[in-house]
Amino acid sequence: MTFSKTKSGKTRSVPYSDTVIENYVRGKTGRLFESCASAFRKAVERANIELPAGQLTHVCRHTFASHYLMNGGDILTLQKILGHSTLTMTMRYAHFALEHLADTPQKCPLYSLANHPQITKIDMIQQ
Repeated sequence: MTFSKTKSGKTRSVPYSDTVIENYVRGKTGRLFESCASAFRKAVERANIELPAGQLTHVCRHTFASHYLMNGGDILTLQKILGHSTLTMTMRYAHFALEHLADTPQKCPLYSLANHPQITKIDMIQQ
């Protein structure tokens, strides 16, 4: 899906599957991105969540970014999806729980040394 009227004025494409468009993006009237702000506002009020003024729907953007990364997405692709010109701006959106960092050591290339004792330091140097 391509967006041409963006905040930055730059055209941007965001990948959506047909299923997502059919079930989530199109509203009851068939209009693309039917407004859900009032329903979301009521849900936030019922949950007693306090948000800064003007940030109600912006929270969804932060939530998407966080869950995208927690589900294995990479920060550079997220930057493109969000339409940010700098990675610094994307990092502001990418908040996630610390428990999702628990498997970080396993992503380190040196982690394989502990799990493959047949690989020695000498083998690594010779390669």
